[in-house]
Amino acid sequence: MIQSPPPAVPSARRVRARLCALAAIGALLLAPFAGPVAGAAASVTHAAATPAPTPSPVGEPAFTLSPISSGLIQPGQPLNVSVTMTNDSATPTGPGTVSLAFGTTPFGDRRDLADWLAGDTTETAVAEIATAAFPAVAAGDSETQGLTVDAANPALAALGPGAYPVAATLTTPAGTYSSTSVVVVPADSGREVGIGVVVPITAPATEEGLLTADELEELTAPQGSLTAQLDAVDGTGAILAVDPAIPAAIRVLGTSAPESAAAWLARLEALPNTRFALQFGDADVAAQVQAKIVPLLQPISLRYAMSPADFTPVPSETSAPTPTPTPTADPTAPVYPDLPSLLDIGGARAGVFWPETGTAGADVIATLGPLTVDGQQAVSLIPSTTTVAGADGATVPARGAAGTAPVLVYDEAISQQLEEASVLDDGALRNAHLAAATGLLSFALAETDGAPLLVTVDRAADRSRVALRTAISTALQAPSAAPYTLGALANSPATPVEVTDVAPDEARVAAASALVAGEDQLTQFSSVLDDPTQLTGRERNEMLQLLGEAWRADPDSWGVALTDHQAATAATLDSVGILRASPIQLITSGAVIPVWIRNDLPYPVNVTLLASPDDLRLEVQETTKVVAQPESNTRVEVPVQAQIGSGDVTISLELRSPTGVQIGQPEMREVHVRADWEGIGLVILGVLAVGFVLLGVVRTILRRRGRRKGPDIETPEAPKDDS
Repeated sequence: MIQSPPPAVPSARRVRARLCALAAIGALLLAPFAGPVAGAAASVTHAAATPAPTPSPVGEPAFTLSPISSGLIQPGQPLNVSVTMTNDSATPTGPGTVSLAFGTTPFGDRRDLADWLAGDTTETAVAEIATAAFPAVAAGDSETQGLTVDAANPALAALGPGAYPVAATLTTPAGTYSSTSVVVVPADSGREVGIGVVVPITAPATEEGLLTADELEELTAPQGSLTAQLDAVDGTGAILAVDPAIPAAIRVLGTSAPESAAAWLARLEALPNTRFALQFGDADVAAQVQAKIVPLLQPISLRYAMSPADFTPVPSETSAPTPTPTPTADPTAPVYPDLPSLLDIGGARAGVFWPETGTAGADVIATLGPLTVDGQQAVSLIPSTTTVAGADGATVPARGAAGTAPVLVYDEAISQQLEEASVLDDGALRNAHLAAATGLLSFALAETDGAPLLVTVDRAADRSRVALRTAISTALQAPSAAPYTLGALANSPATPVEVTDVAPDEARVAAASALVAGEDQLTQFSSVLDDPTQLTGRERNEMLQLLGEAWRADPDSWGVALTDHQAATAATLDSVGILRASPIQLITSGAVIPVWIRNDLPYPVNVTLLASPDDLRLEVQETTKVVAQPESNTRVEVPVQAQIGSGDVTISLELRSPTGVQIGQPEMREVHVRADWEGIGLVILGVLAVGFVLLGVVRTILRRRGRRKGPDIETPEAPKDDS
């Protein structure tokens, strides 16, 4: 007989994602923080009840038994089931015979049921009640056949309330395949037990701080993922866990938001479901706490994402003119919503934290417990398998207290079945998980002693509205279940619980630490801006998105996204600097040295240029305040004064922000000082000038003397001798 092994908790999908994350992220980004690699699963785990077998590894056939109607059967009704062979192997399976067996003794407790669903059939007696031929299944194909057992069959005729075992076996020439399931005959006790079903409203993973208009338009289209999620919860009593980054992404677009996105947001706000906000981007709560990031990271600003044109008031044609307008008010100035308005999800309870299943242990819960948000004490959602009682397979009521820390405990075994059902589009395969959930619910609702129960339809991507809604309805419409609101659960009497230790996910903790370290550098750098939140707001939102739980499904892409973000941070820190320039010949005593400031940012930056010569031959203006224009190079003139003597002088140039933070790398500027040539030239010119003046004076004097010896002094003539 071929029997697929039962999966462990956490599910194999989660375990694979965590292992891949540890390998990929540790190698790509977080080597400096690396420590001993540890899994993110709880230190105490319990094998959850799962229909046996779950889909086999790729390349093998999988045989699944699925009772219809979520495994519910009323007295006097026939038993209807389907059997499905999914052949993922490279060879066809031959034709065979299906045998359906039923046990007339109900399970004694949920542990017995969990063992049966996990494939342990040794302690449970069943007898064959029907057979049917089953066709061959080609490689890569699947085949589903229905079987019906008449209500008059002796095995069904006298069934009382309870959960009953049912099994199917397919025998072919190549081998035998089996699958186990459960059917529930509901009890008519008349006592209702409260149940809450938490459903996340989330978007796909993104490395950007906010979803773009194109992404929102696609997600909120009639066939979009966000539309499917609202379709699934609309009209149900589900408790919504909403990622506030989604409404924020719509609101920051103002009047340019896609019509479908605006309609989706209006619909979300109008739903009567109680709700709470996840971390922005559904960021990893446990990783932040384990990285000592407390209080948890929150958005700083969304102003960077808003365009003035999308928030400029449009005057109404019917509005009356203002008789005395305020001189300082500009009716055309944009009006931006504040941060709480942008993040609002509509009537949410504050201070609710939902770490990824299996990631938050006693240390995380103890850290979150004392926190208050908007006047509300924090309450954390944890799976029952991270409590001592739940790890042993017992049912744990919804409202608990881990010491002084309030918690809401959701039944992990039931929640896992609902999650698996919600991602399956094939109705026959989905029914296998719904039947298992119904069987487990029949025990859980009876074992809380009247206290309410909590389950979740955990995070998953690209779920159809039908699959998700069916999973929600299976829990809310279970026999003896009454839908409970979030407030009713939170205000229920608390049951003491002991939370187990959970090993941190080292890759995600290291990623959180690395992101915060990069943000610290950007925060210091952002002091060059008039509005630092243009950088810090974007950076914080991108950090939160990169810590989003949706990345767990694709750890390789997560590693690439982290590396890209690290490179983008380095580029931003290097976006302002001093351009290198060739040496300068200085042949005058006073001049200016041109310095070019590079600014690659789309905003003007305020910096101070510091200049310091290494020689007394040159005096330099030590500080020069500069406003460097966006996406350009700005010329700065630094006055210098040469002293006596010639030589080579090196000027050290450095940029500082208004808060004194060094911006970019220092640069050295070579100056060849030849200022003594100017002095020598002046001396020579002075000597020549004096010489020429003296020569002129001498010539003038001589000329005057020559004139006095001329006509003014006549020599007497000798008398003539007449003899």
